Amino acid sequence: MSKQKITVSVIGGSKSTLEVDQLAHDVGKIIAEVGAILVCGGLMGVMLAASRGCKEAGGTTIGLLPGVDKSDANEYIDIALPTTIGFARNACVAASADIIVALPGSHGTSSEISYGLVYKRPIIDLGGWDREGMIKVNDVQEAKVKIQECIRALQE
Repeated sequence: MSKQKITVSVIGGSKSTLEVDQLAHDVGKIIAEVGAILVCGGLMGVMLAASRGCKEAGGTTIGLLPGVDKSDANEYIDIALPTTIGFARNACVAASADIIVALPGSHGTSSEISYGLVYKRPIIDLGGWDREGMIKVNDVQEAKVKIQECIRALQE
């Protein structure tokens, strides 16, 4: 039986700045480059930018949508999974991850971080969250190194 692929959930705001969008895009690209699958909430903002970066680098994306309609997904989502559970999907985004990368966001992102900590997922902090239990990085290159370290640890 073959081993499952590594999943990396990218979490962050549904509204974001150009600077944060660029970070998300770069993180998405890294996820594709390391051969992992990107998981996100499937909508706009950080989710769209990360998905676009992943797709442009040849990766695969999964969007866990809050509603019932697959067409709500952004254009870069390969597999749209409507959950019908609104913000409660944040628990699914965290639980489906082998690794989480947290970008700037608001309450929804904060809840995903909390779920990730509860589920004992490694969470790379690229959003200035500064919460206990997270892996603090200063830039996207440091994030790439930490993603690679987490993948190696998971494969041991």
